[in-house]
Amino acid sequence: MLNLLGRPARLCDGLTRRSFLSVGSLALGGLTLAQMLGQRGRAAETGSHPTKTSVILFFMAGGPSHIDMYDMKPDAPDVIRGPFKPIATNLPGLQVCELMPQHAAIADRCAVIRSITHDLSVHDDAQHWVQTGMPLLNARQRGQQFPAQGAVISKLAGARQPGMPAYVCIPEDYQSHAGFYQAANFLGPRHNALNAGGDPTLGNYRPPEFNLPNGINLARFENRRALLKQFDQMVAQVDRDQLLNGHDVLHQQAFELVTGSQVREALDLSREPTTLRDQYGRHAYGQGALMARRLVEAGSTFVTINLYEKDVDWWDDHYTIEKNLRKRLPPYDQALSMLLLDLADRGMAEQTLVVACGEFGRNPRIDAGAGRGHWPKAMAVLLSGGGVRPGTIIGRTTADGGEPADNALRPGDLLATIYKAVGIEPNTFVDDRQNRPVRIVPDGEVIEGLL
Repeated sequence: MLNLLGRPARLCDGLTRRSFLSVGSLALGGLTLAQMLGQRGRAAETGSHPTKTSVILFFMAGGPSHIDMYDMKPDAPDVIRGPFKPIATNLPGLQVCELMPQHAAIADRCAVIRSITHDLSVHDDAQHWVQTGMPLLNARQRGQQFPAQGAVISKLAGARQPGMPAYVCIPEDYQSHAGFYQAANFLGPRHNALNAGGDPTLGNYRPPEFNLPNGINLARFENRRALLKQFDQMVAQVDRDQLLNGHDVLHQQAFELVTGSQVREALDLSREPTTLRDQYGRHAYGQGALMARRLVEAGSTFVTINLYEKDVDWWDDHYTIEKNLRKRLPPYDQALSMLLLDLADRGMAEQTLVVACGEFGRNPRIDAGAGRGHWPKAMAVLLSGGGVRPGTIIGRTTADGGEPADNALRPGDLLATIYKAVGIEPNTFVDDRQNRPVRIVPDGEVIEGLL
């Protein structure tokens, strides 16, 4: 039984597992690995034409403050503009927080949307909308109702290279949180994210480790006949349960993942120069961004980096927002900025779309607890690469940052644009559990002027 070690974690499919890969489960007829690796429903079936573009999403669960990051209001009263000073960037018309100096140097590589707006002020409901494109009230009670963007891309585009997972989350450890609605839902568990392991609440990020159990050596494990015999046992039960089609392809992909080196090498940060790891930052944000780059370089298509920190209540800054952001923004600034520079240095920028957002913004007014409440009426999104027009600023908010003053956009518009960048038409349909065709973006269009 092969395990990628790590403490118990809640994965994108909502299940709690000790590790993200277990070959032993395959031998027992479990579907864990096969579900993750199955890549059915190619774009040829839908009329879409996938590009070579991959996506790295910095998902800032909790709701980052747009006013304290990308939509600062220096001329507003203190209670609105907050505790931070703006600094100029190399992109005319864009100022950022003083805690983000590295952003200032790479801003001309980016596009900023300041006018995303919606009306769901509960974390779960808003996360469901931003991650899936479908608004949903009482999401925590009702559960995820629509597939997440990474799962849709897994189904319609697949991995860029054989033997690599199309969709990965870094990490999938949500602890007490709802799970961010990043599962495949009716697309099937085979399109759920592969968990890259690690714990974002720790400053010392550690990727998963490959280990064999006692009594099993590598030579024995690599014996194809023995492994295929276990696969045959799995197939017999799977066929009885009618849970898997095309198992020959899945078996080959599973075998390549376990015995091959692609995934293990992509997850092995020790292969990177020490200086580069230092430049990304020796923290969860930095090492997560570096791992994301390695994954897309090796052939993954959609990688989500889940950014939150337990001791500062993720990005949900109801209290002491100054203290929280002074701790959180510098590592975020370092990680994202270094990722963009590294992608450019490697010639990967045009084929890698980087997106940074949460589920909503924060209240324009500092409250009695020295924080900002939930604010879905305005949020900012940063994008770079992947066909995005650099130096683009879309939309603006009112003087207090409370709502769009022009070009109001919805979460579905952002998802439609991401799909378009990957080569998937937003009007593509997939089948739900009742085999009824549903549009992958229930309500949204490609943002004009961004790509």
